[in-house]
Amino acid sequence: MELGRAGLAWAAALLLAALGAQAAAAGDFDPYRVLGVGRSSSQADIKKAYKRLAREWHPDKNKDPGAEDKFIQISKAYEILSNEEKRANFDRYGDAGESQGYSQHQHRQFHHFHDGFYFDESFFHFPFNSERRDTSDEKYLLHFSHYVNEIVPDSFKKPYLIKITSDWCFSCIHIEPVWKEVARELEALGVGIGVVHAGYERRLAHHLGAHSTPSLLGLINGKITFFHNAVIRENLRQFVENLLPGNLVEKITDKNYVRFLSNWKKENKPHVLLFDHMPVVPLLYKLTAFAYRDYLSFGYVYVGLRGTEELSSQYNINVYTPTVMIFKEHIDRPADVVQARDMKKQLIDDFLSQNKFLMAARLTNQRLFQELCPVKKSHRQRKHCVVLLTGEGEKFAEAYEAFLTFAVANTKDTLKFVHVYNDRQPEFADALLMDEEKYRGKSAVVVLERRNNAGKIAYKTLEEAWQGSKEDNFILLDLLDQLRTDPGLLSSETVLVDLNDELAPMFLIRWLYSLLDYISDCWDSLFHSNWREMMPLLSLLFSALFILFGTVIVQAFSDSSDPRDSPPSEKEETAAKTEKNDASFSKESNSRIPKKGFVEVTELTDINYNSNLVRLRPGHMNVVLILSNSTKTLLLQKFALEVYTFTGSSSLHFSFLSLDKHREWLEYLLEFAQDAAPIPNQYDKHFLERDYTGYVLALNGHKKYFCLFKPHRSGDEGGTLGSCEDYDSSLHTEARGKSSCSPGSRSIKNKLHKLSFWMERLLEGSLQRFYIPSWPALD
Repeated sequence: MELGRAGLAWAAALLLAALGAQAAAAGDFDPYRVLGVGRSSSQADIKKAYKRLAREWHPDKNKDPGAEDKFIQISKAYEILSNEEKRANFDRYGDAGESQGYSQHQHRQFHHFHDGFYFDESFFHFPFNSERRDTSDEKYLLHFSHYVNEIVPDSFKKPYLIKITSDWCFSCIHIEPVWKEVARELEALGVGIGVVHAGYERRLAHHLGAHSTPSLLGLINGKITFFHNAVIRENLRQFVENLLPGNLVEKITDKNYVRFLSNWKKENKPHVLLFDHMPVVPLLYKLTAFAYRDYLSFGYVYVGLRGTEELSSQYNINVYTPTVMIFKEHIDRPADVVQARDMKKQLIDDFLSQNKFLMAARLTNQRLFQELCPVKKSHRQRKHCVVLLTGEGEKFAEAYEAFLTFAVANTKDTLKFVHVYNDRQPEFADALLMDEEKYRGKSAVVVLERRNNAGKIAYKTLEEAWQGSKEDNFILLDLLDQLRTDPGLLSSETVLVDLNDELAPMFLIRWLYSLLDYISDCWDSLFHSNWREMMPLLSLLFSALFILFGTVIVQAFSDSSDPRDSPPSEKEETAAKTEKNDASFSKESNSRIPKKGFVEVTELTDINYNSNLVRLRPGHMNVVLILSNSTKTLLLQKFALEVYTFTGSSSLHFSFLSLDKHREWLEYLLEFAQDAAPIPNQYDKHFLERDYTGYVLALNGHKKYFCLFKPHRSGDEGGTLGSCEDYDSSLHTEARGKSSCSPGSRSIKNKLHKLSFWMERLLEGSLQRFYIPSWPALD
């Protein structure tokens, strides 16, 4: 008993001594001394010193036995000095800890002990640094170029499970045991495993969208999906299984196995039946189906399910042993079978890779042609393709069956048999048959050898059409035997264009698939991604909503600010309609232009005369239409259509003047345009009969001048845009009372013909101006 107590005492003493030594060692740690910088050094100097020392002492470059410990100290020193808070704590207390509630002595004692017990790897070897943590992840480490050039293309053949980790990551340590177990298990099933160290591969981590460590994500078909559940074995297996498409393996029973196997002709693929006693499709089979989905179609038979007895009996299945059967052109018997109690991935891969194609596959695309008929690499590695050029339907069935029988009996590694439908690949068939008449409506056999990837081939076509007779079989067999010793028999050469992709979906279907994938990505991002990943989508969404509601609000305020209920004597709004018989107009109500919008036209009266003309602001003009009560409606409609395109100018105002009320004011104004439009004597008997309707005056109230538009006359092609040289003759013509000048004999709307051109010249400033000393009163 005493010896036991003495032993315990000695062990305790040794433990305390070791802890004391560690505490002393921790107390001697000085990050400034490790990096070789002073206490007043800037962050730039500290970073520069760290990079220099890290390159010098990195264990991969420095083979010194103490390089690893030195590198750890350098990293720890930089971590303290690069953080202002930790640096301040170290300068104040001699330690980088954050707890400051204790006294200085207690604080130092506690944190020195904490550092020695938890963070000093040289004593306890606690795996905080990736170099010493575990070497099992080294073979999975990914680099950016390796990821882009190899991993992403390979993700179209198998899914990848990738872990993002870093140094000093506590959570990474917690998930390490589960990660090791799952990675080892999934890798054996065919799942790719990857590890990204965020500290050394920041570019790749940012590219993957990982903003924290640890992060787990899946990669399939180039698409990234993040794992968001608890890190346990079952969740990770289910996550990888959910990455796979849902229609990879079809459930097969006695009712549908004939239909499934008969689809070989439509899909141009061999069909695989997987027999097992598991109620759900094992993950191994799903991964295999994903890897070979372009070559094979897969079906799963649960042998313990009622309704599969006939299937198991017909093919003599051992219900206690997993079985894989592959069917090609004949569905009554399998082309190959493999059975094993412990079905491994390597066994299945070897079996399927030897049975990827039908015995006489149909060339439906260029990729299949290149795989079945590879380019000649050397004289010793010649591979020939025997091509049956045929058609569809019962007429060609006998020739095809004979060709298939010949292919089954003579297939070798250096000889492949394929067939092509002439109507689906017309360019391919024409290049080989040279459009000869003897092959029209019949099958033909061609033996070819590809010379390069540009489409150049050497070939020979059988002299007679292929009918599948014994004579045809003998001729073809003799040609193939001679090719072994004399490749020069392929005397013809040509260049083939790429084959059409017969099984490619239509453009609309491809577009729908792309749309569904995009919606799925957005849905997944919306509910599973973090906010940093969601920022681009949210920014786009809120920008669109802001523009939409902003437009609605601006439109609402602009509509509410339109003056619609002005008194009839002040304003009248009119709408220009293209129909000639629409003569509805009211002084008490305002109407709209049906298609082009509003043109606000104000009546010029003695009430608003000063504000609309005399006191008009500099640079503003009032365009005044002269009309009468009888022509008011039609002229206003035409006037609105002509001047609508100029309503955007804030310096133009539009008004109309009643000739019945203010004829004297107009006559006085026209006297100042005598050089262009002389006014006859007022005692002329036709003075009161002269028609001024349709004239337009552009009045500049500030500079006291106006421009004149005279109505368009029929027969005057050019109109009178601001010129008045025919004004006198026109007045005399009107005085003589000819019907061509009377309002009732011509279209009133034509008076304002080409008013828009006159308005353009008005804005250009190219019209003649008639100045007036002062504006007369409007009585």
